[in-house]
This record gives sequence, C-alpha cells and structure tokens, in this order.
Amino acid sequence: MDEAEEKEKNLEKIKAEVLNCKKCSLHKDRIYPVIGEGSHRAKIIFCGEGPGAQEDRTGRPFCGAAGKILDELLVSVGIKREDVYICNILKCRPPQNRDPNQEEIEACTSYLERQIKIIKPKVICPLGRYSMQFLMEKFGLKDETQPIGKIHGKVFEVKNLFGSVKIIPLYHPAVVTYNSNMKEILKKDFQILKNLR
Repeated sequence: MDEAEEKEKNLEKIKAEVLNCKKCSLHKDRIYPVIGEGSHRAKIIFCGEGPGAQEDRTGRPFCGAAGKILDELLVSVGIKREDVYICNILKCRPPQNRDPNQEEIEACTSYLERQIKIIKPKVICPLGRYSMQFLMEKFGLKDETQPIGKIHGKVFEVKNLFGSVKIIPLYHPAVVTYNSNMKEILKKDFQILKNLR
C-alpha cells in the first residue's frame, strides 16, 4: 500500500468513527457530521470552529455564506479549493451556531489531531478564535496566544515530528458577513499564503 492509499484508508477510518460518534450531545441534533474535505496531500489546512446550518444539511465544510467568502479569498491568491484541506474543530453543528463549549472541543478534537497527523500539512490556518486557541495550544504556542485581532496574519513556525509547520491564525471568513470592511484585511492576510504553497 503506497502513502496515498494509506492516507485514504486512515481518513476513511476517522470518517466511520465520526459517523458513529456519540462523545457529546451534539450528535443528537445533527443531520450530517462535517468531517472535512479536500486534498489528502494538502500543504495547507484551514480549520474553522464548527459547522453552520448549510454545512449540517450537506456534510460539507464552508459551503454557506462564509464558504463563498473563503472561496473568493482562495481565488485571490491563486489557490484552488481542491488543493487544500478544510475542516473544523467540531464535526457537528452547535445549536443556533453558538460558540463551541469546552466539553465539545475536548470530545471532538482527537479527530482533527489525527487528520493533521495523516495529512502532514506545511501550513495550518485556524479560522477564528476557538480554532486559534486550540491549535496554538496544541502546537506549544500557548504563550504566544493573544486576541485574534492582534495576531491575525502572523506566521508562527513550529518544529514537530514530521518537520516544521507554520501556524497562521486568520479571521473567520464569516466576519465579512457582519462587516464588509473586513474583506480587505482577510485578503491582505491571505497574501501570505501565496509564498507558502
């Protein structure tokens, strides 16, 4: 079995586990869990917080309003959506799109950790503060963590078992749906990714 087949097999295993997951109460109201999608050889992983209503209906990450903005941001730096991997720290939608709680994050993030280990990206972009806090802590950057408004677009390099990985916290694309002026800030932050592929 070559590396691509092994990645495929291991990611399928995670998918099967998530489909049967009952580690927290979110499984009770979900339509579809949102496991993640994109290239299993992605150099860049984008990680949001949790699925919204549209994602819950389709099982696809970032397919609603925030997804359209993410697609536009990717196009602005010449990156194809199918060349990256997109997922969330939670696989099931919190009711009314509320923020994830600590218990849900603890119950769910082992799936994300395994996805990262299998894909071995060069760059991880947490989208939003919950994703940023979890991933920065996970990669030993707890002391560097500040509000997202202070460190968005900043590159943190971390050495780990499979080489080095860059963590680049970004605003969640949904911020543009509340404040259209944020699009230019996100576009500027995304420029960093041009040189990291």
